Amino acid sequence: MVSAAAAVGETPQELVIVSLYPRDMNIYGDRGNVLAIERRATAHGFVPRVVEVNPGDPLPETIDLIVGGGGQDSGQGRVAADLALRADQFRALADDGVPMLMICGLYQLFGHRFVTHTGEELAGIGVLDVETRGGSERMIGNIVLDTAEFGEIIGYENHSGNTTLGPGSTPLGRVVQGAGNNPNDGVEGARSNNVIGSYLHGSLLPKNPALSDFLIGEAARRRYGSFEPRAELNETVRRARESAKRRPR
Repeated sequence: MVSAAAAVGETPQELVIVSLYPRDMNIYGDRGNVLAIERRATAHGFVPRVVEVNPGDPLPETIDLIVGGGGQDSGQGRVAADLALRADQFRALADDGVPMLMICGLYQLFGHRFVTHTGEELAGIGVLDVETRGGSERMIGNIVLDTAEFGEIIGYENHSGNTTLGPGSTPLGRVVQGAGNNPNDGVEGARSNNVIGSYLHGSLLPKNPALSDFLIGEAARRRYGSFEPRAELNETVRRARESAKRRPR
């Protein structure tokens, strides 16, 4: 079986990372997730290649991992029409095990639908079994999740969407501090196959390398057959996590 991280003296293996709609969906520093994946993949011994895909741009022939962010309602409107044209492609990629991280606005559009606070309905593509309605309460501040697979996840939420999960998706984690998907359910995010949706900005991945490693590991196993982790948690990340946890909402 081919090793996912190239051994010394071997040609490093490439990972193609699609940055989805960065022109419209890049609020609260979500591009930091792409940068974190690049650096973490490099630390694991890969050569990351980032391809930006905006409305009208073709998807690359090879896709190992997809990362998308949040945006204003106007940005969501622009990308929703483009997403509809690619819906079958994204559903097929998700079914084939391509790892994806969708934050905030794209989390909502990867569900079945998003109804804004004014009543406008934006159709989603149904990769995640969730739907969202705009609410009157804004959920904002540092947030901490407890997860079985990734340990403690730390981020920052700023949204008024009330997202509910159907039986086809499971929560990313249980809320320890913060609001999460909505003020009532006590959970945050959604997972289906290797697709993760979440409201956590921050950016999310720099403070949560376990999530980066999951995405990179699934991408490597899918393309190369295995994954041998090399990167470690550094002191800067540890301090950033502890600082965020101590800050009041």
